[in-house]
Amino acid sequence: MSEPLLKLSGVHTHIEQYHILHGVDLVVPRGELTVLLGRNGAGKSTTLRTIMGLWRASAGSVQFDGRELAGMETPDIARRGIAYIPENMGIFAQLTVQEHLQLACRSGKPDAARLDWIFGIFPALKRFWHQPAGTLSGGQKQMVAIARAIIEPRRLILVDEPTKGLAPAIIDHLAEAFVQLKASATTILLVEQNFGFVARLGDSVAVMDGGVIVHSGRMADLAADQDLQTRLLGLSLAAHQ
Repeated sequence: MSEPLLKLSGVHTHIEQYHILHGVDLVVPRGELTVLLGRNGAGKSTTLRTIMGLWRASAGSVQFDGRELAGMETPDIARRGIAYIPENMGIFAQLTVQEHLQLACRSGKPDAARLDWIFGIFPALKRFWHQPAGTLSGGQKQMVAIARAIIEPRRLILVDEPTKGLAPAIIDHLAEAFVQLKASATTILLVEQNFGFVARLGDSVAVMDGGVIVHSGRMADLAADQDLQTRLLGLSLAAHQ
C-alpha cells in the first residue's frame, strides 16, 4: 500500500449529546480512491465532516500529509488542498454554473486550461454555463458540485454519496470523471452505497459499523469475497450490481 496522505487515529466525534465516532482509525493512501462503506448511521458522513472541520473531533488525531488538522478551522483545512462535496451537493439555486466555479477560485477567475479540462470531463457544463444551477437536473447539479471542487487543483477530495438518485447513464459519466481525477494524482475518499460503482473504481476500502472501522483492505479483495461482504454489510455486492 502506498504512503498515506490522510490518517485518522482514534478519532471520536460528539454532536451535542450524541457520541457518533468511537475511535476511528482510517488510512487513505496517496493517489488512490478509497471507499468508505457501511450501513446507514454507521458514521460515514460524520467522518468526512470531521476531517473537514465542520464537526470537531473530541479526541484523536487527523493528519494530512503528516500535519495535524484536528482543531483547525474549515477554511484553513480547505487551503491545504482539501475539497468536500456533501451529499446535498451544496448548490445555490440562483447562481449560474459560471458563478459557482468563479466563487471557488481564489482569484475569482478560473484558469482557462483547467476549465477546458473540466469541460472535457463534463461537456454539459459548457452548454449550461450561464444557466441558474437550480434549473439543472440532479445529475447536472452533481457535475457542478464536482467541477466546483476541482476547479483548482486539490490534493484530496472528500465525496459523500455522489450517485444518489442519479440515472445509470449519469453514474457511468461520473465514474469516468473519477477515473480522470485519479489519473491527475488526486486522492479521493468516497462514501457511496452503490456497490457496483465502487467495485469498479475503488483501490482500497474501509468498512464502518457503530462509529468505528471494522475492516480495511483492497477493494478488489472485498469485491471478490461475497461471504465477507455479507458479514460486513449484510448483503453482497452482486445483489446490487
